[in-house]
Amino acid sequence: MKSSLRLDKLLAHTGFGTRSQIKLLVKAGSVTVNGKTAKDSGQQIVPERDHVQVDGETVRYREFVYLMLHKPPGVVSATEDNRDRTVLDLLDEEYAHLELFPVGRLDKDTEGLLLLTNDGKLSHNLLSPRKHVPKTYYADVEGAVDESDIEAFAQGVTLDDGYVTMPAELRILHRGDPAAGDLSRIELTIREGKFHQVKRMFQAVGKRVVYLKRLSMGPLKLDPQLPLGEARELTEEELEGLRQHG
Repeated sequence: MKSSLRLDKLLAHTGFGTRSQIKLLVKAGSVTVNGKTAKDSGQQIVPERDHVQVDGETVRYREFVYLMLHKPPGVVSATEDNRDRTVLDLLDEEYAHLELFPVGRLDKDTEGLLLLTNDGKLSHNLLSPRKHVPKTYYADVEGAVDESDIEAFAQGVTLDDGYVTMPAELRILHRGDPAAGDLSRIELTIREGKFHQVKRMFQAVGKRVVYLKRLSMGPLKLDPQLPLGEARELTEEELEGLRQHG
């Protein structure tokens, strides 16, 4: 049996106003269901079956939305903040009513891939500590990153609070020369998400991260064509990959 929901809830979810505003739309005769003028804003609707229009505009209902955001530095991974802009402030107005939230978080000064959705189940699966979903980062690091760091990260390093990290995969793209002020460039894959983890892992081996960007989360990779600060909806293939991973 297909699930139903109230007409006013469907219209609120698709951005046509508050329930009181929608009640006025119905009272004005602006809403039709399957070609007939709606009389009751509490009427039960089956979105997959019923055809709803507001002033002739077809209502397209989607319960869940999934966005890939190329997060810029300077914004916080939160739904609201009293001091700083949040990742939700970067989204187009069409998504404002959908109660989206970031799946996990990136530090304020960190760039890169951030998934935004209103699908709590998928978010829980991706963030569950039991899942060990891999996350890959690119970083510029002060200091000469070398084989000893690769081995240390593969074993797990002890953070400043005594926590020993899970094994992580460190790849050196360029070994810097500290004497010349040359930064090391690396990629790091971790399977947990402790606070400031990448930065603290390098601190544990006597080095400092000066730039950090998340490249992937599970099978989802940051679209290289997506400009910094912009968001787009996931493709069916990307979404299916996440569901299988979760």
